[in-house]
Amino acid sequence: MTTTQTYFIPLFIVAMAIFAWSCWRRLSLTALGRPDERLDNIGQRIGDTVRYAFAQIRVLHKPYGLVHLVIFWSFIVLVIANTEFLLHGLFPAISMELLPSFIYMPVVFCIEIASLLALVAVAAAMVRRAVAPPYPEARTFEAFFILFLIGILMVAYFLMNAGTIAWMNGYYQHAIGKGNAELAAKIKNGLDLLTASMPVANRLSSFVSPAEAKLLHAVSWWVHAVVLLLFMNLLPLSKHFHIVTSIPNIFLRRLEHPAIPEREEFRAGNSFGIDRIDGYTWKELLDAFSCTECGRCQMACPASLTDKPLNPRALIAKLKHNLMINGPLVKSGKDAVTPLIGEGENSISEEEIWSCTTCGACLEACPVFIEQMPKLIPLRRHLVEMESRFPVELLNLFENMEGRSNPWGTAPTERGKWATLLGERPFEPGKTEYLFYVGCAGSFDSRTKQVTLAVAMMLERAGISWGILGKDEKCCGDSLRRLGNEYVFDRMATGNVALFRERGVKKVITLCPHCLTTLKNDYRQYGIQLDVVHHSQFLLWLVQDGRLKLHGETGGFGSVVYHDSCYLGRHNGIYDEPREAIRIATGAAPKEMDRSFEDGFCCGAGGGRMWLEEFTGERINITRCKEALELKPDTICTACPYCLTMFDDSVKDLKSDGVKVRDIAEVMAESAITPHQGNQ
Repeated sequence: MTTTQTYFIPLFIVAMAIFAWSCWRRLSLTALGRPDERLDNIGQRIGDTVRYAFAQIRVLHKPYGLVHLVIFWSFIVLVIANTEFLLHGLFPAISMELLPSFIYMPVVFCIEIASLLALVAVAAAMVRRAVAPPYPEARTFEAFFILFLIGILMVAYFLMNAGTIAWMNGYYQHAIGKGNAELAAKIKNGLDLLTASMPVANRLSSFVSPAEAKLLHAVSWWVHAVVLLLFMNLLPLSKHFHIVTSIPNIFLRRLEHPAIPEREEFRAGNSFGIDRIDGYTWKELLDAFSCTECGRCQMACPASLTDKPLNPRALIAKLKHNLMINGPLVKSGKDAVTPLIGEGENSISEEEIWSCTTCGACLEACPVFIEQMPKLIPLRRHLVEMESRFPVELLNLFENMEGRSNPWGTAPTERGKWATLLGERPFEPGKTEYLFYVGCAGSFDSRTKQVTLAVAMMLERAGISWGILGKDEKCCGDSLRRLGNEYVFDRMATGNVALFRERGVKKVITLCPHCLTTLKNDYRQYGIQLDVVHHSQFLLWLVQDGRLKLHGETGGFGSVVYHDSCYLGRHNGIYDEPREAIRIATGAAPKEMDRSFEDGFCCGAGGGRMWLEEFTGERINITRCKEALELKPDTICTACPYCLTMFDDSVKDLKSDGVKVRDIAEVMAESAITPHQGNQ
């Protein structure tokens, strides 16, 4: 046994034992979570892992992602080098030098280039974090220290090999001086192999004298060994544990899109929602250890960007710290000491819980598919259903929904009155093809009723077989579910599904994206699969099919900016149809805000926030409207009653009364009128 082995073997055993214990101590806590099936559709999961983990598709969505891609793939290559390094330290007979030269040279060359790229990328990461961090809190000692250790590993690797090349150069010169041509030729062959495959180390070796070469190699070897083992043991103790957990987390990601809240069973003795960390599933607990703290969710979150207390990145960190504190206690049968809901750095405050608009921006932004937003709904459920603790504004909403199935408490008989001018249009089982599910805003809100009439008019012009439920229509329950009142939602959904089955409803046109996603996605949990389409899609299809004629006149709308509804876009992937409808109706493509399509910014009304006031920070709709007004539009176009209301309010608040706010249906309806009529 060599001297190196004598010291390295016990160091390695101790370091690996601590590393294994640290990993187990954390990952074993995920077993506290509830069961969750995440091993279905293995083929899709493997494909997604290749795309999102190895090809880093989401990481590259931002320009700086290229640096992370370089670091990631450098690490993949360097796993080979460091595995060989550790094995060689334990068993000197194991060495890459035993490989045939046609394999050895390209492998070592790739390791050399990967090490150089990693060093450059780490330097760039340190500069970025110091000069322009992704978020202010990103300048931490931990982050800089980890980057510093990676840099040391790369430098030590180069110096170790430079020492080897310098020593072999000296040995070669010695053999030449002794006249031993055969030995010199052997050394020269090996030296040529090293210098050709290690260009960086070869360049550095020119600064090393043969007398210092062995010492440099030995010191660099030990620095590399100690720093490598230290780095490994710091991983479980820091955010860099994502190096271990992020790839499995991507493989185990939620395949269901959009993210639908779990259905509850209402039985005597059941508790509802979550108020302890072990109430989450094991996968949701794994999320807590997979966060890279890149801040992308934070920089996409409308609540965070308007100075609300909610920060998706900090939310996941709080869950992790709460799990680390309470997990061992719960495992041993003791009570948790740190509340999940409450004030304190390891608890989630009620203001954070109610700040979420459920827009899904955090889910779209996260490169490792952490599910931030879905973790808040169960907390709301606990507050509403177990403690009756919720913002006072919601009291009337809940009472009106439960009593009259609409947010305003208006009599159900008023639902169909918007259609008075059109005559009776009841949905007749077996006769009517499409149910026009108008929704609460389209039935009762005076502004949105104009959109309802515009849609109905175009359905009439196109000769579509459609009808409404009138006074029998009930709210879909979207706001109730997202606000945590699952009990009333469950009753409402059960009643609606029974009514749809009784009337033979198969195809549905909705006015509201929130109705769209609830009927199409949430109601699947109740055993019904409806063919649901948003009015912007359906009207465009009528135009493309030649059943509805548009004249391509601007109709006084001028330049148009389109705002993506979160529930139409991110939740249901409908981006192109509304834009194409505007283009055909006005003769010009709409202008795009910087934050659009998948990166769109919420209007502030989702997640039941339509019925809540904003008392902290700038109102989200004001922030979004300012962004739209920067493009100096004549018209802001939406495809959602909530968005319409929020923009109407913010345009007035910002005293931009010259800017029109219109739904796509209104723009299309005006274009459907003859040019002569449109100009009257």
